[in-house]
Amino acid sequence: MNSKLLISLVIIAMSIKSSAQVQFAYYVGAQATSALYKVKDVKQPTQYKSGYMGGMAAKVEFDNQLYFFPTVFYSMKGYKVTLNMPSMPPSEYAINNDVTVHAIEFAPLFQYDFNRKLSHLFVRFGPSVDAIFNGHEKFDVRDSVGGKTETIERPMKFAFSEYGRFTTQANLHFGYETGRGLTVFAFYQHGFGSLNNHDGGPKIFHRVVGLSMGWLFGHNPLVMDTRPLDR
Repeated sequence: MNSKLLISLVIIAMSIKSSAQVQFAYYVGAQATSALYKVKDVKQPTQYKSGYMGGMAAKVEFDNQLYFFPTVFYSMKGYKVTLNMPSMPPSEYAINNDVTVHAIEFAPLFQYDFNRKLSHLFVRFGPSVDAIFNGHEKFDVRDSVGGKTETIERPMKFAFSEYGRFTTQANLHFGYETGRGLTVFAFYQHGFGSLNNHDGGPKIFHRVVGLSMGWLFGHNPLVMDTRPLDR
């Protein structure tokens, strides 16, 4: 996330009036995770693997049916890749890799409600940045001389010449919110910041799809809007 985007988000957050109505949400979900994996601009075959996520958020009045929806959540994601070309990391002799990362993700999203009814469809969108606090990889290496295969399982290494702890994503949610606070939404996450830091190494961008449900609580401003005026 570049500095201009951060400054813009700070200005938007500060511009929201302190008197604005705020609701809070908790949510959990299941997700299928993979990656766009390229070695020297050549795409490598990948597979999806299962993961899950969960977090909390605030829904803040912004303008008409548009809301500011800052959220922080835990995400377990990763990918399986078959390597047709040498890739460092994990190793120039690796023929595949199965990666799982655990991350805390920060996402200053916006939500647009399609109408002013208590129950309504909505769409959310915006960027996010994740901070990986733990990662694990399992891969097979093939001996270039004897042709034997050995399996290596180890914690991921995070450094300037290894994997990076921070990646950036674009997020899109589409869901339904009931008048009682129950929310259900499908989501897609499109990584545009590579997981790899190694010069000349692969480009690895997260790809995540999933389904989540949660609960929104606190005073709903629509309740006030829909009450008849006192005569």
